[in-house]
Amino acid sequence: MFLLTSVLVAVVCLLMVWIFKSADGGIQRRKGEPRARAEARPWVDEDLKDSTEVHQVEEDADEWQVSEEEVEHVPFSHTRYPEKEMLKRSQEFYELLNKRRSVRFISNEQVPVEVIDNVIKAAGTAPSGAHTEPWTFVVVKDPDVKHNIREIIEEEEEINYLKRMGPQWVSDLKKLRTNWIKEYLDTAPVLILIFKQVHGFAANGKKKTHYYNEISVSIACGILLAALQNAGLVTVTTTPLNCGPRLRVLLNRPANEKLLVLLPVGYPSKEATVPDLARKPLDQIMVTV
Repeated sequence: MFLLTSVLVAVVCLLMVWIFKSADGGIQRRKGEPRARAEARPWVDEDLKDSTEVHQVEEDADEWQVSEEEVEHVPFSHTRYPEKEMLKRSQEFYELLNKRRSVRFISNEQVPVEVIDNVIKAAGTAPSGAHTEPWTFVVVKDPDVKHNIREIIEEEEEINYLKRMGPQWVSDLKKLRTNWIKEYLDTAPVLILIFKQVHGFAANGKKKTHYYNEISVSIACGILLAALQNAGLVTVTTTPLNCGPRLRVLLNRPANEKLLVLLPVGYPSKEATVPDLARKPLDQIMVTV
């Protein structure tokens, strides 16, 4: 009888704990976003899990390099233009970039290697946190590797369109007439995959902090887009959802690198079309105080 009573008490205690935990979880969900809704956010990229620990914690503090590098400062050389020339140059540069469009129909005509070298050198002039330059530009020309990239992306993109992205995102993309079929990954003569280095390595093998690595690499991508437009080439900015880990392995990139952007690069095909979109006017994007 005593044994039966003890078991009964234990069961009741477990039941009470479960009830209180359920109630507490319900209260927390009511205070903020519903848990189910948070888990259903379609734009949470699984690539975010493809990372190594980048924060310096006490346990691995010895693994991180403390910078003691001294850099000489030199006089700055600057070219100042007359106001009329400044206005002319700024207007011409705006008109050049205003012609930039995202082009998904790319010819297989080859592009000069030196041009690709130059546009990536231009991207490499971007500012970066503590001048860590946390970017890697992987240029893919091999047809077999390009096709492997296409297979990985289309496999994941089909799942993205049918499940992960959600109906609103898919609906918003209808005007662009885009889907999970990415023929340009085969036809474009060059694919540029831009990886962010979540940390680097010093000469002694210790980890080196890369401050604001995603912002730094994003700025470099913007300069790269401008350089491609200036060279007369086209591209479409793609961020392959959930493809980063597999593409990183395919391209033999280290674990501290994460895919940020993929750019197919080349000349527009003869049948290329683009959606007739308008950009916001200045008074909608600039505020003067």
